[in-house]
Amino acid sequence: MIHFHPRPSQAKVLAYSGGKMGVSAVPGSGKTTTLSALAAKLVREAKLERGQQILIVTLVNSARGKFDQTVRGFLGEGNLGTLYRVRTLHGLANDIVSERPSLVGLADDFQIVDEFEAKAILSDAVAAWFNAHRDFGVEEYFSPEHQTRDKSRRDWREKAVDIALEVIQKAKDYRWRPEDLRKARDAGAQRLPLADMMIEIYEGYERGLRYRGGVDFQDLIRLALDALDASPDYLAALQRRWPYILEDEAQDSSQLQEQILRKLAGEGGN
Repeated sequence: MIHFHPRPSQAKVLAYSGGKMGVSAVPGSGKTTTLSALAAKLVREAKLERGQQILIVTLVNSARGKFDQTVRGFLGEGNLGTLYRVRTLHGLANDIVSERPSLVGLADDFQIVDEFEAKAILSDAVAAWFNAHRDFGVEEYFSPEHQTRDKSRRDWREKAVDIALEVIQKAKDYRWRPEDLRKARDAGAQRLPLADMMIEIYEGYERGLRYRGGVDFQDLIRLALDALDASPDYLAALQRRWPYILEDEAQDSSQLQEQILRKLAGEGGN
């Protein structure tokens, strides 16, 4: 069992009993230990009802394992391990969607496309776009020393995958579908060939996902929020299940991820 002697600033965190609280902590300040100690304290003292858990949300899997191990170390032997849950933000979104996939129009056996397969689908969409637009003048986007046509087009294909990945991730973070981008583009008078290119690649990527009956990690975040918006009863059930939410590395969460956590906590939540 872990024995922790908090510094005065850490003791202030451990004094938390409810409501909203933010903690600013630099690397090496012991935030994982402090947050784990707080989770263990809440498990013991929060008077959880049957079916309720303390929810700890992290950014990456490596942190999830560390938190799980540290909280268990604070709790020691016993059966308190069922009273808390540690999830990554994407894992939490997957839990929300998988429990009620019909709320967002998914089949019960929907597939999650991992990052490797998503990159392959995107590469195929980029290749298809270039094959359909052989007359696209890529040279104007390169410096003079890079303007040999074959090299330019080869470099463009490689760069286009990275650019499209950024565009699609950002679009999904704002819940923008390809048709939303088309509508925004059409509302302006300026010709935007790169925007046209990215919208068509986005459409091709989405077709690839649909063909596989799958969603990517970014879709999970959007769909989790859609599910919470679609069913107030489901949201209320999850709010009851997780009466306390502890978020690690909050500064790195996306706009949609933050919205999910705020909905789960509710206006007067913890």
